[in-house]
Amino acid sequence: MAHGNKLVIVESPTKAKKIGGYLGPGYTVMASVGHIRDLAKPSQIPASQKERFGRFGVDVDHDFKPYYIVDDRKKKTVSGLKQALKGADELYLATDEDREGEAIAWHLVQTLKPKVPVKRMVFHEITPEAIKDSLNHTRDVDSNMVTAQETRRVLDRLYGYELSPVLWRKVGPGLSAGRVQSVATRLIVERERERIAFVRAPYWDLVADLAAQSALSESGSERFQARMVELGGRRLAGSKDFSSDGQLTAGARKDQARQLDQATAERLAGELKAAEFTVTSLETKPYHRRPQPPFTTSTMQQTAGNRLGMSSRASMRAAQSLYENGYITYMRTDSVTLSQQAISAARKSVEEVYGKQYLASGPKQYVTKTAGAQEAHECIRPAGSRFRSPQELASSLPPDQLKLYTLIWRRTLASQMADATGSTATVRLSAPTQTEGESVFQASGTVIEFPGFMKAMGFTAEPGKGGKNGKAEGDGSLPPMDKGQRLKADSVEPEGHETQPPARYTEASLVKTLEAKEIGRPSTYASIISTIIDRGYVYERGRALIPSWLAFSVIKLLETNFPQYVDYRFTALMENGLDQIAHGAESGKDWLTRFYFGSGPGAAKSAEEAHEGLQEQVAQLGDIDAHQVNTIQIGDGLQVRVGRYGPYLEDTDHKDDKGDPKRASLPETLAPDELTVAKARELIETNSGGPRVLGTDPATGGRVELRKGRFGPYLALITPEVEAGIKEAAEKKAAGKKATEPKPRMASLFKTMDPDTVGLDDALKLLGLPREVGEVELTDAKTGEMSRATVTASNGRYGPYLTASKADGSSETRSLASEDQIFTVDQVTAQELFNQPKYGRRSRGAAKPPLRELGPDPDNGKPVTIKDGFYGAYITDGETNRTLPKQYTPASIEPEVAFRLLAEKRAAGPTKRRKRTSARKGSTGSARKGTARKSASKSGSGAKAATRKAPKAKTASTRKASVSKSAAKTKSVRGTSRKTSEDHS
Repeated sequence: MAHGNKLVIVESPTKAKKIGGYLGPGYTVMASVGHIRDLAKPSQIPASQKERFGRFGVDVDHDFKPYYIVDDRKKKTVSGLKQALKGADELYLATDEDREGEAIAWHLVQTLKPKVPVKRMVFHEITPEAIKDSLNHTRDVDSNMVTAQETRRVLDRLYGYELSPVLWRKVGPGLSAGRVQSVATRLIVERERERIAFVRAPYWDLVADLAAQSALSESGSERFQARMVELGGRRLAGSKDFSSDGQLTAGARKDQARQLDQATAERLAGELKAAEFTVTSLETKPYHRRPQPPFTTSTMQQTAGNRLGMSSRASMRAAQSLYENGYITYMRTDSVTLSQQAISAARKSVEEVYGKQYLASGPKQYVTKTAGAQEAHECIRPAGSRFRSPQELASSLPPDQLKLYTLIWRRTLASQMADATGSTATVRLSAPTQTEGESVFQASGTVIEFPGFMKAMGFTAEPGKGGKNGKAEGDGSLPPMDKGQRLKADSVEPEGHETQPPARYTEASLVKTLEAKEIGRPSTYASIISTIIDRGYVYERGRALIPSWLAFSVIKLLETNFPQYVDYRFTALMENGLDQIAHGAESGKDWLTRFYFGSGPGAAKSAEEAHEGLQEQVAQLGDIDAHQVNTIQIGDGLQVRVGRYGPYLEDTDHKDDKGDPKRASLPETLAPDELTVAKARELIETNSGGPRVLGTDPATGGRVELRKGRFGPYLALITPEVEAGIKEAAEKKAAGKKATEPKPRMASLFKTMDPDTVGLDDALKLLGLPREVGEVELTDAKTGEMSRATVTASNGRYGPYLTASKADGSSETRSLASEDQIFTVDQVTAQELFNQPKYGRRSRGAAKPPLRELGPDPDNGKPVTIKDGFYGAYITDGETNRTLPKQYTPASIEPEVAFRLLAEKRAAGPTKRRKRTSARKGSTGSARKGTARKSASKSGSGAKAATRKAPKAKTASTRKASVSKSAAKTKSVRGTSRKTSEDHS
């Protein structure tokens, strides 16, 4: 091991601990905890530099010079690194080998200003061999990669700080635009627009259950299904033959494809039940399937989403932990290349686990095809020269990390395994109909004779046999048949189908599309998807990503006024430009100049890149009609308006009593493509026409109404006296006199009640609260005296409860377990509750029963339930809690979705709570008094305290400095705790 003291700096404490264990004595390994410097926000720019840097933290007029600062939260880290550097004779920068890691290394050099030799360590896996090898192959910090990262950072700052204020003014506060996030949101919005415009088309076909003789079957025959594909010499139309408007495509019409309707299908089914089916052709082809390349960042996220149900954020978090603990190689990579060491380890593992027969005849090397791949030089694979199996790590890894490691391990081994082989058979049979001529049915199936790499991917069927896991495509294996063989159908059934709109994006398919369009970097996709969800542009239903109406408004504004900045091709060109900078083929300053100030045909590198700059477009923007931007037309005079308090429905063709368009709120669980004209009319009729009258109260003769208030639906009882008072108050106000309207009796609905199904009986029960239960005996806790009290059941802000009122005016309360108990609790139960000691102010009452039980969690086996908490419904396994997302209800959420949400919350770890400051700027005298009392107690009391020497009076200059220092400290504390949206990207 090397002599002297070497300081090694990495990004994370986990990585530092792992590497420190490999390097041993002579090396001090410390973590920078990510970036130590970043672009200053405008509020952090000193007054002397405001003119140059105050708007963006970037001087756009002088080569886009950035103004970097060390954040207050990182000053302690920087101080510790500087202190450690004083005793070091060499500095090793061991940050990740990508643009961000290179930039972190550069910022460390710029901030620490080392006077000792600086060496850049690079490695793709955290193993003893890789770390020791990197010590012998150090290099300098790559200035081109640093420039590319800095250019991207400046670009995102300019993009966000120029466009986001436009959204604030015209759509709503707190919104953001970003180079990649806006384009990703546009993709999701465009898909929803396609679904809204889609017209479903019905089509039918027939399925015949047939049986053929087979010596392989115990019964002597083998059953299979065949589907009708032709009728009367014309092929039947399928889903691919219809356009989005529900009509047959031009190609289908040219082929004279026939669209079968239900009546014809049912008639033909009756005709074919007794028909004889004849084998007209039987074709067999060899089946051959190759393994896929090892994982890249993008394909790992896609596969983890599709197979494990993991979000991009969860998969990247798990991969980060696996990498830092030395289990896999670096997880931010575009490459599918395997090192020779990895190929050798993979082939050895295949031979040990599956046998030599499953090994490919020779080593397989894969070539990266992704344009601009640059992040690292190897794929994602198990770390080390020997791959540890998932069974070896089962006890040391959390469930989510073990699942992801297993996926990576299998994919890597499969890449060095033999191809899967088999045969595919297709049979066509004809059967005569009485009215439509000859019909043709078809069946196909694949038999896997040798699974090859599929063995590692979960293939369980035995070679040579079909079955659910054994088939690769089609309908499974087929029995042996000969041309001209005649078969009888056990049954012939008509099957109806309907064309389906384009599927919504999932995180996996969105990642795939972004990569295919070369938008952004796969390593940033997880944070991008998280951002658009956190901003409220997109929400999840199951695994589908659904755009909010807010997203429609934001994208509408950007498409109308800044089309090129949400254009897929333009965004891809920006990413390619950053790649060119990283390779040293482009100047970052020149590239930013073209982006911000624009480039005409002469200044641009190509005609395709010629465009106005961002600054000019924003300056010449003119007035934007906010009403038009925030209006989405539904049709038939109906439109969605995105307002300050959320979206709502508006009917411009029908007015209310005040002459305004009729309005209705939109259910949060209603997706945009589900808001049809018919559905909108229904919402308008049920929600916007004022209160819904439920009936008349027989006791008072008053009108019972269901109203919609700011905090939800509620009931109101308008008695004749109240109605007369309201009328009288209105007359006085019309005459210019002051008047107060009498308030009707009101009651909130129970949480379990549906406003659409609430009837008069339920309403009268609620309006009749509090309900008198009876009398109970109370025992005074101090005197032990007994007294009688009248008990009533009510529903309050914190839930249902009982009140026992004594004759002297005092009372006691007890909580009820559920709202339903308000109407069912009897005198005996009430007495039992009041016999129990009253809970203290901070104590919990009886636990509420769960709203729904979902079953055992697949990861830990704990029972998962949905409970009602102070802030609403939440999912819990007794240890981890996850708030129920607003697009779900306790009754509608599927257990699998709930399990996935809990798994993501567990993977995220505990929420970091912000520290409270004991003193704030502008505190009142009470805080100062508390400090004084504390000081007095420390000083003692009586004569002894009085004889102590008084402290020396501070001079005016000293007091002024002390106050300034205190104010600055308070401001710093506030700044670190305030939630910010740094670059709107």
